[in-house]
Amino acid sequence: MKKTALYLLLLFSTITFSQKTLEEVKVESTKKGIQKSLTKTANTTVVSSKELLKAACCNLAESFETNPSIDVSFSDALTGTKQIKMLGLTSPYLMITEENIPSVRGASQVYGLSFTPGTWVESIQITKGAGSVVNGYESISGQINTELIKPLKDIPFFLNTYGSTDSRLELNTHFNKRISDHWATSVFLHGNERSAKNDMNHDGFLDSPLGKQLNAVNRWQYSNPETGWVSFVSFKYMKDEKQTGQLEFDKNRDKFTTKYWGSEINTNRFDITSKVGYVFKDMPYQSMGFQNAYSNHNQDSYFGLNQYNIKQQSYYSNFIFNSIINNTRHKFVTGLNFTYDKYTEFVNLVDVSRIDNSLGTYFEYTYDTNDKFSLILGGRLDYHNRLGVFATPRVHVRYNPWEKGVIRFSAGRGKRAANIFAENQQLFASSRVFSVLDTNGKIYGLNPEIAWNYGISFTQNFKLFGKSADITLDCYRTDFQNQAIVDLFQSPQQVLLYNLKGNSHANSFQLDFNYELVKHFNLRTAYKYYDIVTDYLSGRYQRPLQAKHRFFGNLEYETHVQSKGQQWKFDYTFNWLGKQQLPDTASNPTVDQMPQFSPSFAVMNVQITRTFSSTFEMYIGGENVGNYRQDKAILGANNPFGATFDTSIIYAPVFGQMYYAGLRFKIK
Repeated sequence: MKKTALYLLLLFSTITFSQKTLEEVKVESTKKGIQKSLTKTANTTVVSSKELLKAACCNLAESFETNPSIDVSFSDALTGTKQIKMLGLTSPYLMITEENIPSVRGASQVYGLSFTPGTWVESIQITKGAGSVVNGYESISGQINTELIKPLKDIPFFLNTYGSTDSRLELNTHFNKRISDHWATSVFLHGNERSAKNDMNHDGFLDSPLGKQLNAVNRWQYSNPETGWVSFVSFKYMKDEKQTGQLEFDKNRDKFTTKYWGSEINTNRFDITSKVGYVFKDMPYQSMGFQNAYSNHNQDSYFGLNQYNIKQQSYYSNFIFNSIINNTRHKFVTGLNFTYDKYTEFVNLVDVSRIDNSLGTYFEYTYDTNDKFSLILGGRLDYHNRLGVFATPRVHVRYNPWEKGVIRFSAGRGKRAANIFAENQQLFASSRVFSVLDTNGKIYGLNPEIAWNYGISFTQNFKLFGKSADITLDCYRTDFQNQAIVDLFQSPQQVLLYNLKGNSHANSFQLDFNYELVKHFNLRTAYKYYDIVTDYLSGRYQRPLQAKHRFFGNLEYETHVQSKGQQWKFDYTFNWLGKQQLPDTASNPTVDQMPQFSPSFAVMNVQITRTFSSTFEMYIGGENVGNYRQDKAILGANNPFGATFDTSIIYAPVFGQMYYAGLRFKIK
């Protein structure tokens, strides 16, 4: 033992021995921006802040451009809003949390990801398949958890500015103050604005909305390892305004008239969250926590002559207790949570308001040998005033058959109340008429969505020509027992909403290959295949606007860090999407028809970052540098109040190529 200690001292220190000096030895290691563990039970990928800096990453919705696990696309031709998909299913089937508290849900489902600026994010955890029962019963295809920067670890000041050729300007500032050894507070401020009108495809409509957003959060953190107490309190306010439509539209003159078509989406949101935790001093393996969150989300909007207003007041509470059974190989977590949602919702002045509340308890057992095998077996029992009493079982298994290889399996059930209007707001920007065909259910006349998700994953790390490489194979299937069907195949003038009458399933296959070509030069690739079909009233179709085949590629290169912190970073991302099933438009006049399937296409993004020191860097980049645009983005653009108007059939970028530049400055 003494020899080992002496060896380490000789290796890592500058010492004099026998009148000879051994110089200090520095050990350098590069941490990947996307990390996959071989020992975690669930199929979880961790995205660090380093990865988020590889793209402009203005908000959380834009944080997945370089991540093959998440598919990013535009929801419509007007708002520029990006939606995400996992395992081929849209974000309503994902549990999206912020520091393990549900965040993007209900009224915020469509735009909520754009309400978290990217510079606030410390890391993102992406879990495929059934999530943990601790976080609720709604997760079906996976969970995305965002961890914000912690006040006790933050730097005193951070500044990020951004400007782009689509006339978007953005400013982010962080202020941090360490009050004592145990207390710290941070203030994050974000603002963005787009005031210039762009119409790159010359259809008379804005390609990107005019608008501005003000976003602020004040976070407090307390941590005292001596007493075992830790706590967080956050206060957040956000105001977001969007205006889109025809170039000539004037909101003060043309609102609710047929002179020019226009739309406004104005949102105010206020959040308070708190977390209190305690680790028992004499039993460090035992802890308890109490989470609370209140949010007030108020959206007033109209799309031409369609009005849609929704206000959601929510309260969430979760008590968690962690301990062991006999030894640390056998762990468990149990608790009780409560959720309250009050929706004040009007669809074209029709009141569809409701109050939802649920009370649930859960128990999750973990067996972990810290070697080759681990198991998480969880279940919860909930009472919901509309969904009734129901159970949610879930299981995760990990097995390491050999060195640097891991096999994972998961299965679980999810249940959720579909907010059919909030989740499909893009369809209001069309001439389609909403029709709910079922009336016996308790959520807009529909019954709750229920699905089972099963998945298996294999990861192997290895050496190829002396360089690090890894390969991952994911296979998942989601079977819907019931689903809220959004039917766009019956007629281009209708949106039919009803419960599933037949079969609906989603099969997902993904093959990842990552390789270090040379030192500091990395390749990341992925091929994805989706078989997602649903029985509609008019027959069985693929899920619309979902490519069956996708290919992803990413190249990143970093130069060696010089003594003063100077460095170059280069990043290139390639996305190829195969043909996509499009909604039926065959009954429209020929000029306003679209083919049954979209063409395949590719999108390329690049970014170059120059770090001048440990405190200052600049970056420039481009999105869709190949300038691919959807030829016909808006049907009936010449007559927006006519029967064929539709802005929702978007399978590709509308704006075309976009370039941006920005800088980051820190005071450490």
